[in-house]
Amino acid sequence: MSESKGLVVVVEDEKSISDLLRMYLTREGFGVHVEADGAAGLAAIKSLRPVAVILDVGLPTMDGTQVCRELRASGDWTPILFCTARDEEVDRILGLEMGGDDYITKPFSPREVVARIKSVMRRTNGLPEGSGIVRLAGIELDPESRRVTLLGKDIILTATEFDLLAHLMSKPGRVFTRDELLSHVWGYSSIVGTRTVDVHVAQLRAKFGDDNPIRTVRGVGYSVDKD
Repeated sequence: MSESKGLVVVVEDEKSISDLLRMYLTREGFGVHVEADGAAGLAAIKSLRPVAVILDVGLPTMDGTQVCRELRASGDWTPILFCTARDEEVDRILGLEMGGDDYITKPFSPREVVARIKSVMRRTNGLPEGSGIVRLAGIELDPESRRVTLLGKDIILTATEFDLLAHLMSKPGRVFTRDELLSHVWGYSSIVGTRTVDVHVAQLRAKFGDDNPIRTVRGVGYSVDKD
């Protein structure tokens, strides 16, 4: 038997969906723990320390965004993939603003969910292109430790935020289109909507405050200015 790729906690109150996700994730070598309400899911994530979480937005006792908010507030940055049955942009953006790494809208293919989980785990465990510490405009980015500091102060980023910043900093002054960033950082095409990139850039800017290094090139995309 091959070694497990790690435990994924699925917090989903529709049993047919959670059973399907369990089956597909297990086939891919993941361990799976399922909870059907938000409070139980939060407790399971804290105690089991999974490699990733699949989190429904609409849950009994505590909704998914609140679960995510509490995890991030406690310093837990386990990668989170939000699932929502609501096809409204505000729901997806809210999940990302709470610290989610990605989202998928129901109905979805379980194969796509597995692919998204693998993608977010690569962002957590893999190194960005190139090696060595990158320094730019007071920011120091260490790909090995996945640590970012601004003027010596730690900036806490999600896995996706880190890789987005690393990709932008890899070529200072170059303007990356939203489609390019989706392809290289998220690993999928713009069919899912480039608003995902905009939200994560906004989150990075908020964390850097007045020292934000990211420049918007209207109608094109984003870049990090050279020193």
